[in-house]
Amino acid sequence: MSPAPFSHQRLPGQPASRPTLSRRELLWQSGGGLGGIALASLLAEEQARGGQAAAEPSPGAGAAVARLHHPPRAKRVIQLFMAGAASHLDLFDYKPELIRLHGQESDFGEPVEAFQNGLGPWLRPIWKFKPYGECGKPLSEVVAPLGEVVDEIAFVHNMTGKTGVHSQATLLQTTGFDRPGFPSAGAWTSYGLGSLNENLPAFVVLPDHRGLASNGTKNWDAAFLPSQHQGVTVYPDREAPIADLFPAAEGDFVTAASDADAQSLLAQLNGRHAAARADDGRLEARIRSYELAARMQLAAPDALDLSGEPQHILKLYGLDAVPSQYPDQINPLEETVAFSQKCLVARRLLERGVRFVQIWSGNDNGFPRRNWDSHEDVERDHGPLAIGMARGAAALIQDLRQRGMLDDTLILWTTEFGRMPSSQGGRGRDHNPYAFTNWLAGGGIRGGTTYGPSDAWGYKPLDRNRPTRVYDIHATVLHLLGIDHERLTVRRGGIDRRLTDVHGHVLSELIG
Repeated sequence: MSPAPFSHQRLPGQPASRPTLSRRELLWQSGGGLGGIALASLLAEEQARGGQAAAEPSPGAGAAVARLHHPPRAKRVIQLFMAGAASHLDLFDYKPELIRLHGQESDFGEPVEAFQNGLGPWLRPIWKFKPYGECGKPLSEVVAPLGEVVDEIAFVHNMTGKTGVHSQATLLQTTGFDRPGFPSAGAWTSYGLGSLNENLPAFVVLPDHRGLASNGTKNWDAAFLPSQHQGVTVYPDREAPIADLFPAAEGDFVTAASDADAQSLLAQLNGRHAAARADDGRLEARIRSYELAARMQLAAPDALDLSGEPQHILKLYGLDAVPSQYPDQINPLEETVAFSQKCLVARRLLERGVRFVQIWSGNDNGFPRRNWDSHEDVERDHGPLAIGMARGAAALIQDLRQRGMLDDTLILWTTEFGRMPSSQGGRGRDHNPYAFTNWLAGGGIRGGTTYGPSDAWGYKPLDRNRPTRVYDIHATVLHLLGIDHERLTVRRGGIDRRLTDVHGHVLSELIG
């Protein structure tokens, strides 16, 4: 059976999607106003070009940075976010000392403030490690697929946060601030560079298929930047991947004439509103958002339709098998399909000019755990999630590389903080904001490298005077995009706000 549009592999219970329509059919049937706007714009563009279809927009359309500050190494970003706090000790940061000390009373040599009761005996890595690639980087067996691409990856093991609270720590990693009200890194990227394709958003978010992580949509908010730069949420596995992009079936009473009349009236009202509020950019932002939504009715179905992907690509991502469901545990095959599907959709979005794609693993829906917050049992919670993440991320890197896209696509893997080297309840680990891991690949990154070691237990950075903070990661990402992080600012409340606040330096050791 041929896969339905929007997705190749539907998860259990997922209905089929609507059939693909021609551009004009899609616009006239969309109703509710957006179709009329887009069709009028399309006809005007074609008339201006003597009947020819509109050309691709110039790169950087709508960008705040008129000229890049230096030659870029990357032009787009994928951020992989492990919600709930992934354990660096059990995935990437090998600590033989924990094997030697396993089961002994933990002694950190200083008072330790644990988030919960997580200062039990030392706990060895849950899975075995072995070296991979020419670089010989030790990786856990649970993320073994990443071994095939480890020579493309740079690991940062001395990441340090400010808090062990999920909501604050997640905001810190996504926005550079540990409280709401600040734009996300994706919004800053959209604002600074603009779009490579006027028919799709510059910033797209692919949440966990079960729901949102801590903070919900605040993690990709535009805050005080124009609202068109906020992330557009897409669920590739759903019948309607983008909420409200198409009208409900109940709207069949809308005709082309009534739609045109409504748009004419709306244009008059918008004009009056804007004329009386020349210094308020919110209306313009809303209009741009509506226009983008109209254009997305043409472009999004194609971008999200995996049915044309060849079998060898589907096999690479692990999308050639149908998962079964287990009611009381996380199913590894389901996790592989869900995460890999997002990775493949991300590649298709990048090919079509999306600047920044954020992929989430884990949600905030409590028990049984469907995230990386493994207080009770690391093996139970991390295992399937890690297997799925590693398969999808490795396939994404290989796919981008074979298409010649890895050189100018930057991949950032992160989480809100790490987990303690001591045990909690025998099989779990508590929060550790003092040390955790990020890794980067592609887009100018020197692969096969490890930067900033943690101490013998993975408790804190080995050099406590030189930790790596999220500001440094954000500064490096912007640098690779051709932007000086100190110069991308917006005046807000008497302060020149920026993604890196008043901190941050470029990690030049990671740049190849």
